Amino acid sequence: MPKEQGRKVVATNRRARHDFLIEDTFEAGMVLTGTEVKSLRMGRASLVDGYALVFQGEVWLEGVHIPEYTQGTWNNHTSRRRRKLLLHAHEIDKIAGKLRESGRTLIPLQLYFLDGRAKVEIALAKGKREYDKRQALREKQDAREAQRAMSLRAHR
Repeated sequence: MPKEQGRKVVATNRRARHDFLIEDTFEAGMVLTGTEVKSLRMGRASLVDGYALVFQGEVWLEGVHIPEYTQGTWNNHTSRRRRKLLLHAHEIDKIAGKLRESGRTLIPLQLYFLDGRAKVEIALAKGKREYDKRQALREKQDAREAQRAMSLRAHR
């Protein structure tokens, strides 16, 4: 059986970039059980309520929903269990130092397979205020309208 190549995205947290200002991103491996991996390979996961925290020198992923594997037996996993993330010690120290500052949080952006191994992209983020969200939407709309106007002018 050939080894998987490339990157296969399983789940993306699209609201994260809207609700948070992303400061730094990290790629981490995850400690998973066999049924969790099978469920992820079927493309089933949700990062919506997920967050990560540093506890006793380790990073843990909380609130990520990986549904139970349908063909699983009595040793099936629970869907919202706490999962350990695999990072280098210097990365954990850097994250822990930044999290001590007020208003910072650690959120998952993407869950994917990289060359057959389950990875999660986590981001050090700061919550946006309501007016920041409105301004970002307005900028996106203005850019879309300008692009539309330029394409209409090019077609004439």
